[in-house]
Amino acid sequence: MKVAITGATGFIGSRLVQRLHAKGHKIVVLTRNSTFAQKVFPSETFPNVEIVAYTPNTSGSWQSVIASCDGVVNLAGEPIGEGRWTPERKQEILNSRKLGTQKIVEAITNANPKPTVLINASAIGYYGTSETATFDETSLSGSDFLAQVCQIWEAQARNVKEAGVRLVILRLGIVLGNGGALDKMIMPFKLFAGGPIGSGRQWFSWIHVDDLVSLILEALTKPEIEGVYNGTTPNPVTMADLSQTLGEVMNRPSWLPVPGFAIEALLGDGAMVVLEGQQVLPKRTLETGFEYKYPNLQSALAQIIK
Repeated sequence: MKVAITGATGFIGSRLVQRLHAKGHKIVVLTRNSTFAQKVFPSETFPNVEIVAYTPNTSGSWQSVIASCDGVVNLAGEPIGEGRWTPERKQEILNSRKLGTQKIVEAITNANPKPTVLINASAIGYYGTSETATFDETSLSGSDFLAQVCQIWEAQARNVKEAGVRLVILRLGIVLGNGGALDKMIMPFKLFAGGPIGSGRQWFSWIHVDDLVSLILEALTKPEIEGVYNGTTPNPVTMADLSQTLGEVMNRPSWLPVPGFAIEALLGDGAMVVLEGQQVLPKRTLETGFEYKYPNLQSALAQIIK
């Protein structure tokens, strides 16, 4: 199998490339920074990786490589948890997903032969936030900024179905592993200053990065998997539970709350991601028979924090 991947040098993408390469598949890494990608995937270690420079928001010669691929995994998008959400930043967050996905779909539509499947990332931000509601893949969308971004993002991806290509949309929760969001959470605990963020009552819907990659691999290879699936575990936790479990695994206290105003001062509107949260269940994901290696937070954190 030959797979093209955007966002391949990121936290999730790099793990996906490693797993695909270990299984003997060929990978096309579509990247804005070829020099960096070559450092992440040196040819002597990753001989099956082809690095192709591309500009996500514009058409170009890079689109021709899609024709040789069996599948495409689109993970690219500006990070939502870094810096304040100024109007300019919000536009970057939206455009990186809307225009980037639009150009990927354009490349797939024009390819001959066409890939058989597009795996397109989305986020559980689609559902909006709530301390009391429970969401699954059939739930309606929210109305806040992130929900609107996800709606537009997914709408662009759905255009690929007009070309007869199978589409899988993965609405991702907080992905835990060595890197990503967990690195920021761990630091206060290392300094013996860890504790829940905000009220501690907000929900934290998560998935171990290895389980997410396994889910992507199944979506690539099983033609019966189609449509929207939540990339979360069946066992979301509250922020207070997360803090307590993290303290136990690290053998550190978990008693010093991080006040909401401190997060708001750092992230602005983006603080809602961690201060409000949502309880998201992977109903359709479980119906596929997918088996989680790390369904519970304790086992997931114990594997990551060794």
